[in-house]
Amino acid sequence: MSGRILLLEDDRALGETIKELLEENGYSVDWVRDGAEAAELSYDNSYDLYIFDINVPELDGYELLEGLRAADDKTPAIYISAMVDIKAIAKGFDAGADDYIKKPFFPEELLIRAKAKLGSQKRILKFADIELDSEVRVARKEGEIIPLGEVQLCLLRLFLEHRGQVVDKDRLMECLEHPGASALRVAISKLKEKTGLEFKNVRGVGYALKKR
Repeated sequence: MSGRILLLEDDRALGETIKELLEENGYSVDWVRDGAEAAELSYDNSYDLYIFDINVPELDGYELLEGLRAADDKTPAIYISAMVDIKAIAKGFDAGADDYIKKPFFPEELLIRAKAKLGSQKRILKFADIELDSEVRVARKEGEIIPLGEVQLCLLRLFLEHRGQVVDKDRLMECLEHPGASALRVAISKLKEKTGLEFKNVRGVGYALKKR
């Protein structure tokens, strides 16, 4: 099981419980307690699922998700809220939510719904204006197909799956027909040229995809 989740919940006890449960089930979770920080993280990173409370400091969940949808962010989103009247629920879906869970709830219920949302997605990996459909092995930049060979597709998948992390050079070399430090540098250089992405060489360790 894998997937990167942005959790917005200002209640410390509930946030810790949800984060722990999701991580125990193999998900990577960034947990924040106010909407402004969630907005900043959402613009700097790519997520597979949003889980947002609504009544939170700085920027509420409605405004946050409306802003993301206006920026053409289609990441699935689940609201968790103590606001249970029909108008609040309708407003949540109007803001762009895919699901709405009323508090209080069993954390396991949220886990079930999160799994359903993540499981129903195609394996689309995104970063900035680049996206990779790893099922059909097609990469696109601003919607246009990028002509990448098998080596570049393999490297791109590894970098997108480990965005924000350093990918070990030995793992990257598994993408090459003839592994070697020089061949890896050339392959990454070609990937940079075709995608416009930037990569950082962490000497003696590997390479990382640079944030934009």
